[in-house]
Parts: sequence; C-alpha cells; structure tokens
Amino acid sequence: MSLLDPAERTRRGVEQQAALTGAPAPEPKTLLGASWRDFIYAEVWTRPGLDLRSRFWIAMAAAACSPGPAEILDNYVRGALTTGEVTLSELREGALHLAVYAGWSRGGAWDQSITRVATSLDLAPAEFAPIRAEPWDPAVRHAEGSANFLAVMTIGGPPPVVAYFDSGILNFVFGEMWMRPGLDQRSRRWITMVGVSESSSDTPIRSHTYGAMASGNATMDEMHEFVLQYAIHGGWPKASVMQATVFEMGKRVAQGLPFEA
Repeated sequence: MSLLDPAERTRRGVEQQAALTGAPAPEPKTLLGASWRDFIYAEVWTRPGLDLRSRFWIAMAAAACSPGPAEILDNYVRGALTTGEVTLSELREGALHLAVYAGWSRGGAWDQSITRVATSLDLAPAEFAPIRAEPWDPAVRHAEGSANFLAVMTIGGPPPVVAYFDSGILNFVFGEMWMRPGLDQRSRRWITMVGVSESSSDTPIRSHTYGAMASGNATMDEMHEFVLQYAIHGGWPKASVMQATVFEMGKRVAQGLPFEA
C-alpha cells in the first residue's frame, strides 16, 4: 500500500481553500485552522461524489444555521460567486428558501452575508420577482400548492385543517416558494435537507430524505456525500441521524416502497 503524503494534502488544501473562498488561504495559526485546510478543503470538498454547486448550497445553508464566525459564511458566499457556481439572484432565492426550513432569522443571516459580499465585490443588486405580482384565486393557489407538494415530496400533502398546514405549507411553502422560477429544484432540495437536518425532527427528516431520492433530485450516493458535507457545520451527532435516515429511505426508494411516517 502506498502512503499518502501530508505535504501534498496541505498543498491541495491551500489550493482548494483559495479557489473555494475567492481569497488567498491564510497560514493557520491554530490546530482548528489547520483542520480547515487539511481536512475540510483538502479532503471533503475534493471528493468526486457530489458536484461543486451542490456542495456550495449545503455549506452555505449549514454555515448560516451555525453560530460560528460570520466570515465562514461570507467565505462560502464569495466563493460561490467568484467560481461562477451560483449567481447573486440565486443566492437571494436561497436565503428565502432557508428561512422556511430553518427560520427567518437564519435566512436573514444568510441574506446579510450576501449583501456584505456583494458590496465588497461591487456587484449590482440582483433583481427578483415579487412573491406574487397579480391578484390570485385562493382556491387556485391551494390547488397548485397541493399538486406541487405531491411533485416535490412524491407523497400527498397534509389536510388543510389548521393554519400551519393550510396557510403555511400548502399555500406559501409549496403554493408559492417552491414554485418560484429563480432557483432549480435540486438546489432547493439541498437547502431543505440542511434545514430539516438542523430541526432534529423525525417526520420532516424522513419525508424529505425520501422525497429527495424518490423525485430523482439526488441519488443515494449523493445523499451519502450530503451527510459528510453537512457534518462540517451541523456536527457528527446530527449527521449520524441523517446517515441512518439515508440508509433507511434509500432502501425504501430502491425497493419501490411508499413512504411511511
């Protein structure tokens, strides 16, 4: 067996950190700093099992949900923009999407980071379509939300018997936000997966993991990569819950079995 060279890992980490943050990689002053370079950038971000755009969405959403230094999220946002993997308008859509699944405060932290980075890069403000520009028929919006819930989740939506199900999930989340054209469904899926992972809530974790694979948005191998990318900010204990769920739901999807709450 050939041995792996730690100097080569460090070289790769410096190169990747600079490319992925859009700024020169600083020389680490602590053990934690060295682990960012030698493990996170050199080993996790370079894995071939998941495309770079997806890794950015997972990393940004997870960093926005974490109480770490603001510069960590800013670095990801800058890297997403300077690599061309994500546009400014897509980032704004991402912040709204995270707000639904992790709370408007965390979505706001991401939105503020986007503003800081866009200002530092002297970018023009991103145009965005309003939540809804024209008058609407409430019954039509409800019907659209129910149909879109089925398309995204691959299971039927909840009965509109309480405000949370009716006004929240069916009318806004699936009747408006998931239907917005400014961000593709696969990207929305990764942001969602971070939000439900952070929630530690069994039913959302299991149903969205099932929906991610049953809809074709992600393969089981990609979901395994998601777990590792998420673990960087969510931590290994929360990621272990996700890993078990990917195994469970992946097996059901592969066998053509329906979701069971």
